Amino acid sequence: MESQTVSYAAAVSQYQSASTFGGVIEATPHKLIELLYGGLIDRLAQARGAIGNGETQTKLRAVSSALSIVDHLRLSLDKKAGGAIASNLEMLYDYMARRLIEANASNNAAMIDEVLQLTRELKSGWDAVATS
Repeated sequence: MESQTVSYAAAVSQYQSASTFGGVIEATPHKLIELLYGGLIDRLAQARGAIGNGETQTKLRAVSSALSIVDHLRLSLDKKAGGAIASNLEMLYDYMARRLIEANASNNAAMIDEVLQLTRELKSGWDAVATS
């Protein structure tokens, strides 16, 4: 339970630095992950737009923030309770981080789009868990 508390605190901290939202402190752990996915989608869209517009500093900030969110998503995994699903998500988050680093170095919008699509699929699945 202590690791979940640390992950919860890390997620709160990350979301507060990534976006301003007054109700994040009262959010459930499930809602925090939902918010992190939403923040990641926003940052990826910003990075994608910045690459298209040649805005290097905006791209750097957006990719850096996106990498931080991906790291917090990875740290929030409960590997004991999550088993193979948590392990697979950890590998996917690592892959996403590598692609973002490559995209940043090469100004490759297609790599950003790939991570954006993966994030949308993850968020869709996560949102479906809340309604079931």
